Amino acid sequence: AAAAQKCFLHIAGMTCASCVSAIERNLQKEDGIVSVLVALMAGKAEIKYRPQFIQPLEIAQLIENLGFEATVIEDHAETEGSVELLITGMTCASCVHNIESRLMRTNGVFYASVALATCKAHIQFDPEVTGPRDIIKIIEEIGFHASLARRVPNAHNLDHKKEIQQWRKSFLCSLVFGIPVLILMIYMLIPDGKHHGSMVLEQNLIPGLSVLNLLFFVLCTFVQFLGGWYFYVQAYKSLKHRTANMDVLIVLATTIAYVYSCVILVVAIAEKAEKSPVTFFDTPPMLFVFIALGRWLEHIAKSKTSEALAKLISLQATEATVVTLGPDHSIIREEQVAVELVQRGDIVKVVPGGKFPVDGKVIEGNSMADESLITGEAMPVTKKPGSTVIAGSINAHGSVLVNATHVGNDTTLSQIVKLVEEAQMSKAPIQQLADKFSGYFVPFIIIISTVTLIAWITIGFINFDIIQKYFPNQSKHVSKAEVVLRFAFQTSITVLSIACPCSLGLA
Repeated sequence: AAAAQKCFLHIAGMTCASCVSAIERNLQKEDGIVSVLVALMAGKAEIKYRPQFIQPLEIAQLIENLGFEATVIEDHAETEGSVELLITGMTCASCVHNIESRLMRTNGVFYASVALATCKAHIQFDPEVTGPRDIIKIIEEIGFHASLARRVPNAHNLDHKKEIQQWRKSFLCSLVFGIPVLILMIYMLIPDGKHHGSMVLEQNLIPGLSVLNLLFFVLCTFVQFLGGWYFYVQAYKSLKHRTANMDVLIVLATTIAYVYSCVILVVAIAEKAEKSPVTFFDTPPMLFVFIALGRWLEHIAKSKTSEALAKLISLQATEATVVTLGPDHSIIREEQVAVELVQRGDIVKVVPGGKFPVDGKVIEGNSMADESLITGEAMPVTKKPGSTVIAGSINAHGSVLVNATHVGNDTTLSQIVKLVEEAQMSKAPIQQLADKFSGYFVPFIIIISTVTLIAWITIGFINFDIIQKYFPNQSKHVSKAEVVLRFAFQTSITVLSIACPCSLGLA
């Protein structure tokens, strides 16, 4: 018989374990198919076939006839097993060469690279032939000590604690100083009988600086630099990558409103004006309060998902009992190994009350398994020879022997964890749209506000009367040019500040 070859297929449309068994059962009936292994969560199938009887495309067609979509995966890189080991006891380059050459001569190892400086080895292998346990044995036979480089389940980068704290700080900061600003604004809007209340606030402490503007200035300065600090950081990062996101617009509008208000106050004080100018100090605090609140809530929601993820990771068993079988399934010897070291094809013994360490098929024994943590199925599921078991589920009352089919990162549980992690890393489609839109929106708004500025300056110098009617009680000693500039600036700032809440809508 000619040697069997292996092919990998991507299968879409599988929903549960019965789909998997339907595919496996039907393919095994076909001539030329040696073995079929389907991973539900990863949507992949690994099939060994005899090329003289059947070809990968025909296999894909067979799966499609069953009602699923199947495509042949061309590159096998992602389907090879890979492992990272820590090797101690290496002293020089010849040790490295020794280990590498010994591993490369081993059947089933495609690639081995050892780094002396970090004491790490990266090995790619065929999971059908060998596995991490065998590789460690080989390295230890040559006289070195090898262990798995433990990858800490990376839940810590998903708990968003740091972001939650910083946005909360940003929100509370903006709120503490923003509420007085809001009260002052409302207070100024209330039409008062004798106007005595607002008159107190509008009285000048020194010519050109009213009590109101001084309060606004102090409060707004705190919000701008304490509450808005993270916005500045984000905006800077965005501009460094030559993109303009919402943070850029927020920072731009608030900074210009703030700086402009400061400048006209200084000008008014320098001119000793009898009436303090109308400032835009009320814009930044309000914007920062709303947006920081939104960001804070968003990160809280994200961290909830991560808690669930950490719980999922904790479901995994840590150890497994690998057994060696003699004739008619009698156990010759048992050994306890770390779950990461279980290889495909190992026979694992699971005692009553124990967790299934890997995905696999029962070959001996009858039991019930509680799979509620993974499938949500409340009733225990019967397991008899031929049934599939899921890593992380609990074996109820019988001792069973399981042939490991999916180990390490291929188990259902690892795949669920991986999917949740990917979902957290990726953006929602609507968010991508918003970001894409804001990429054009920000420059567009900046252009419009610049155009507004130039347009009003031009109009002012050509026909001063149009602007004159906005400044009826204009004091005589203010020059014409200054009135025009002040008005033009006010209009362009208004465009910027008003465009800013659009980012709220998008958020």
